[in-house]
Amino acid sequence: MTVAQPDLHHDRQFPDIQAASRGLYIDGGWVSSQSGKTIEVIDPSTEAILAAVPDATIEDAAAAVESAARAAVSWRETAPRKRSEILRRCFELMIERAEMLATLISMENGKALRDARGEVAYAAEFFRWNAEEAVRITGEYGVAPSGSNRIIVDYQPIGICLLITPWNFPAAMATRKIAPALAAGCPVILKPASETPLTAYALASIYEEAGVPPGVVNVLTTSNPGPVTAAILADPRVRKLSFTGSTGVGRTLLAEAAKHVISCSMELGGNAPFIVFDDADLEAALDGAMIAKMRNAGEACTAANRIYVQSGIHDAFAEGLTRRMAALNVGAGTDALTECGPMITRKAVEKIGRLVDDAKTRGAKVLCGGELSKDPGFFYPPTVLSDVPADADMAHEEIFGPVAPISRFQSEEEAIELANNTEYGLAAYVYTRDLARGLRVSSKIEAGMIALNRGLVSDPAAPFGGVKQSGLGREGGQHHGIAEFMEAKYIATSF
Repeated sequence: MTVAQPDLHHDRQFPDIQAASRGLYIDGGWVSSQSGKTIEVIDPSTEAILAAVPDATIEDAAAAVESAARAAVSWRETAPRKRSEILRRCFELMIERAEMLATLISMENGKALRDARGEVAYAAEFFRWNAEEAVRITGEYGVAPSGSNRIIVDYQPIGICLLITPWNFPAAMATRKIAPALAAGCPVILKPASETPLTAYALASIYEEAGVPPGVVNVLTTSNPGPVTAAILADPRVRKLSFTGSTGVGRTLLAEAAKHVISCSMELGGNAPFIVFDDADLEAALDGAMIAKMRNAGEACTAANRIYVQSGIHDAFAEGLTRRMAALNVGAGTDALTECGPMITRKAVEKIGRLVDDAKTRGAKVLCGGELSKDPGFFYPPTVLSDVPADADMAHEEIFGPVAPISRFQSEEEAIELANNTEYGLAAYVYTRDLARGLRVSSKIEAGMIALNRGLVSDPAAPFGGVKQSGLGREGGQHHGIAEFMEAKYIATSF
């Protein structure tokens, strides 16, 4: 077995890999899987084995549900202020250990250390935000229109929640679900992606230290997610499924949840348009494009997947973006100089290569990059393509990599039509100096989130989610996120 060697050239806390892979986290303790098997965690920068985590069985999943069920009543009856203080402590501990967590993310995910640091800060913020929301869960009171009775609406925890998270943001996708669920009074079972489980287990230790009671958070990894997930959803005590991942897997999970009438929140695929009008501030648009496209090396559901530039500014924008993309430093995620790390797997690299080759055969021009790397690690170079036709595969599939496809448009109406020509509707980006146009176009684009003259749309204080095939429900926001984990109970009374 070849084990990846840590990068010790920088003065920072280094993660304890062994502690992060010591077992399944069930009922406040670390336990071995009943399968006796493990899942190898690969460093995408070197292709070496970082660690091995337990491979959970259906029986392990049942133990996690039992643990959550035992904790459910006491946690829902815990005073909101107490829950709030525990969540606040989770935030504080994450910030204290931010460098360790960022390094761990870079090691198992491959993302550039600067991006990993940004993810940790973002992930921790969900605990601070929901610590404040935990004490602001209020009900409703009113008089029935007939005057015959009073209407009282109470909001109560929905129950045990199954949370399934992807590999691209192993900290943030977990805390975005765990924090509001705990604030609402719900125990959870987290199934992180098997490619990046170490961060989830490291965070479990932080929750324990912060005072989260045994059984309130359970974490398990499995190489057999279909049967394990189905077994959890089949337990009548499980009342919520929150999933972030591909639309295809989301459809399968929705069908499984429908068998048991389980409430579902789905944050699914994206195909974000990035629209630049002639009157846009060119440098600001380029700054935004680099953020929207290259955050996490393009491995984000909100990443700019289709870049539409109006004819008058097209050439200058393409030249500027090519210059910036070509100058990016590609390297191992843990190297502090890296600006673009590796992709998550060899399969991911091959998919990107297929999409680029397809666009080239359909007439797209390669302005930089565009060739598979032969070096160790799952690398693909930052790539810019121009004249990408509407029938190219990458215009309809998530690229999930550092490839920026540019297409030209003439009119506002054409830009809107191009933006909406997809089954997805998660995020979109619009650049223009004309605020009226920006708001008008934003209102017509079929997406759950619009970044107007900004390259970053995500914020814990704003509702995150999409329309069409991009999902159901919202995460984050002033009340949207926590509402996903609560049920409204109506009480009619007279006096």
